[in-house]
Amino acid sequence: MFAGDLLRERARVTPDRLALVSVETGERLTYAALDARCDAAAAHLAAHGIGAGDRFGLLAHNSVELIALFFAAGRVGAIVVPLSTRATEHELRGIAADCAMKALFAGPEFDVDLGIAKHNVGPALQPAQHQSWAGRRAGPAFSDSEEPYCLLYTSGTTGKPKGVIIPKRQLYWNGYNTAINWDLRADDVSPIFTPLYHAGGLAAFLIPIFCAGGTVILHRAFNAGEVWQTIQQERCTVILGVPTIWKMLMEAPELASADLSHIRWLISGGAPLPAYIIEAYQQRGVPMKQGFGMTEVGVNCFTMTTDESYRKAGSIGKPMLFTEVRIVDGDGRELPSGEVGEMWIRGPHVSNGYWNNGDATRAAYANDGWFKTGDLARRDDEGFFYIAGRRKEMFISGGVNVYPAEIEAELVSHPLVADAAVVPVADATWGEVGVAFVVATAEREELEAWLGERLSKYKLPRRFVFVEALPRTPYGKVEKHRLSDMLNG
Repeated sequence: MFAGDLLRERARVTPDRLALVSVETGERLTYAALDARCDAAAAHLAAHGIGAGDRFGLLAHNSVELIALFFAAGRVGAIVVPLSTRATEHELRGIAADCAMKALFAGPEFDVDLGIAKHNVGPALQPAQHQSWAGRRAGPAFSDSEEPYCLLYTSGTTGKPKGVIIPKRQLYWNGYNTAINWDLRADDVSPIFTPLYHAGGLAAFLIPIFCAGGTVILHRAFNAGEVWQTIQQERCTVILGVPTIWKMLMEAPELASADLSHIRWLISGGAPLPAYIIEAYQQRGVPMKQGFGMTEVGVNCFTMTTDESYRKAGSIGKPMLFTEVRIVDGDGRELPSGEVGEMWIRGPHVSNGYWNNGDATRAAYANDGWFKTGDLARRDDEGFFYIAGRRKEMFISGGVNVYPAEIEAELVSHPLVADAAVVPVADATWGEVGVAFVVATAEREELEAWLGERLSKYKLPRRFVFVEALPRTPYGKVEKHRLSDMLNG
């Protein structure tokens, strides 16, 4: 199946419509202007030897250049690997090695050495400097919809990040399906303040808004006061966030005087949304929806109307068009309504497995197309789904997945740590944070410094508990429920 170029097609159909506003630089780009920037970015990639099948890293804060390079990857047939701006050099080196990254394109503020060529993402990406690419606008002949378009790395339960293989088919299907099911429109204006290296930023609203022909207001990073100012100044209509962000926006003083009359609805994803946050926004007359998705299944898998967001508060909605969802027991047998089991998802928005990791792919992706999410959920008699918990040990802090095994692997690599286990605890701001139980002769400060050099800040445990031994089963598995009981007792 052939897949074209979304941004190029949108620029052809509605060239003069406003596509992107950069809060940082003040730029206001039409679809035609943004398309030209992508041509310049494609020429920039080609000039540095990036071509068909090459993997290149993209390390930058939200910017016009980041978006241009992301879409330019498809124009040269390369595979883009967006990288977390919060990652340590240690983490980035592991990703670069795993995917055999050819080059890194980074913002000037990122002083990292991954052992590969490093190039700037900045001012070189101007159309006037790369006129030669305009003659290649027919697009590459290798635009197969199943070819990998990007690799999005997620932390793994074994302690090693996994690269989810995202084909163009998944990006586009997710974009069109989200636009249709969420009723996005050409006159919608949406701020993006979540990072674009994450699937949520890229696939939850950037691509769907472009599918609908709407306008994205791009923030370099999240700042509650700035976001409220932008929402009012640009008359934003639909807004996506995670529970931590909605809490921060709710507590910001700017909310009290904010005009919300132009907002059609808000939507939260990434983690369960507390009821009091839903109620706070509803009291201001703004519908607050919830959704659910994963990097592996296209971020957006459920939908609900604004009326249902009130009637079914706490639900993630119904599966979107052409999305199948099952709730199964431990043997894979489907459970009836009301019973909690593991949620499996199938549809044209499911990714193509994990890069260079056949074992993990076979464990999560069934031969008949089902993806085993590892999340526990239930379905009511009307077909609405509710998340009940997580089968995996992963927890969510500030809307970002954190895997204890990754932290534990780094802890036990310290020469003075004999054993370690990490469990989550509730936190009023971040939803959940980690507590590390360690068998060690090292001091807390030494362990904090050790982890700080190896892991992103959001993964770091907020508390350390030193114990003589970890409780284990006869088969050697840590009894983490007993550790949690120690914290709650």
